[in-house]
Amino acid sequence: MNLGRRTILKLAGLTAAAGLTGCDAVGSVFGRMFAMPPRETIYLTPNSKFYVVNYMDSPFNISRDLNQEQWRLHVKGEVKKPMNLGWRDVLNRDSFDQVVTLMCIDTLSGGDSLGNAVWRGVSLKQLLLDAGADEELARDVVFRGADGYDDSIPFERAMRDDVMLAYLMNGEKLPKEHGFPLRLIVPGLYGIKNVKWITEIEVYGGDYKGYWQRKGWTDDGTIKVFSRIDSPGHYQALRGPERQFRGIAFGGPNTIEKVEISFDAGRSWDEAELEPPLSPYSWVIWNYTWRPPKRGKFQVVVRATDVKGRLQIAEIARPMPDGASGYHTIIADVESIETAKSV
Repeated sequence: MNLGRRTILKLAGLTAAAGLTGCDAVGSVFGRMFAMPPRETIYLTPNSKFYVVNYMDSPFNISRDLNQEQWRLHVKGEVKKPMNLGWRDVLNRDSFDQVVTLMCIDTLSGGDSLGNAVWRGVSLKQLLLDAGADEELARDVVFRGADGYDDSIPFERAMRDDVMLAYLMNGEKLPKEHGFPLRLIVPGLYGIKNVKWITEIEVYGGDYKGYWQRKGWTDDGTIKVFSRIDSPGHYQALRGPERQFRGIAFGGPNTIEKVEISFDAGRSWDEAELEPPLSPYSWVIWNYTWRPPKRGKFQVVVRATDVKGRLQIAEIARPMPDGASGYHTIIADVESIETAKSV
């Protein structure tokens, strides 16, 4: 948006007429131009509101081309017993549920491209054991989707108990846009590693570079510590002696130990209260009750620390190549701190 000097002077005149002066006056007008409403903070994300990112510009039509009775899963590579499984074969295997947060590697500070769900699926570890995966030769496990997308995780990571091939999401059959009939769930790794619409799993004897790695993105994919202020919204007008701040924090491979909030641009910090999560692989919800000391604008910042003492990175970094970083900041615009008088 390009605003000329004349326009800025007009805005300054309008704010002066409203009793505001100088930088605060212009700042108030510009701030409200980019004000953001509060976000609803709930623990489980409904399927319809869960973020969707497809990485390949492909003519593949998920809804038209994938039929669960015709779909097949091939397990091959450095295995003694290659497998060819159908939909019913997968459903007949032992299953388990777990709550896992997924997060897109493109998520910026305060961003929305993450969601939390209850997933049901089968153990990847057990599947590889049943296929007779050669632990001496295996280095990576490669996943290929029906859309042509591919990526890998280390064999050691694939053999942990928390890695699953999911077919239910929040108690419903996996939606087509989220990978029906089968997708990978690897807690703590960015979405690029959680391949959807899986049709092939290969136990690979080398260091496999997937679609995004061939374009220079990270092969590690570990999620960085993240936190966000959901409410109140940026530049939302606040009134009254007390205000509840609320948001989420996510530690990727580790659960969150502490969330802190600052009302003076990070010079001092207060600890927020955490709601107990249902899983070590999910985000946590935090709350803080604030009593503003006076009217005015406050730069509010949030940061989190995981259970291993890993403090969220303050430095602002773009997503390329291994995920964004930086603290989420909003302006709290306190218009009054008096209790509203009853009429």
